[in-house]
Amino acid sequence: MNSLASLILAAVTATAARMPSPQTLPVIAVAAPRATLALQVANTEQERETGLMGVTHLRAHTGMLFVFAQDAPVEFWMKDTLVPLDMVFLSANGTVRSVASNVPVVAATTPDAAIPRRAGTAKYVIELPAGEAERDAIIPGVHLPVESQTSLQ
Repeated sequence: MNSLASLILAAVTATAARMPSPQTLPVIAVAAPRATLALQVANTEQERETGLMGVTHLRAHTGMLFVFAQDAPVEFWMKDTLVPLDMVFLSANGTVRSVASNVPVVAATTPDAAIPRRAGTAKYVIELPAGEAERDAIIPGVHLPVESQTSLQ
């Protein structure tokens, strides 16, 4: 392993140790235009359903990558999500299709039917702290190299 790869792996490992999550999931490094993202990988239905529920803070450049079996319509809702998020919907080849920015937190008393949902067509969805997509220049058309790192599925 070359020294740059060793440095990136060390940085991702250190960041993963500080990532607040109710789950212990594998973490990958994904290069965005202006930052390297440390993303927990949610591959199973249970991991995707739990997602970032219960997390009260996300550090800059950290989040979760949701991996689906196929590139198809997906829908997310924000039940028990305690931090505002950006949601990035990606194609099977890692191209950003759309970004739902600043998805708000909802009160715990909000009835399930009234909880906001965000939908798109995706093989992968990335959740980041609100405002992160814009800061890291993640916009439709940008390629994020996630497909080569998700053989964990």
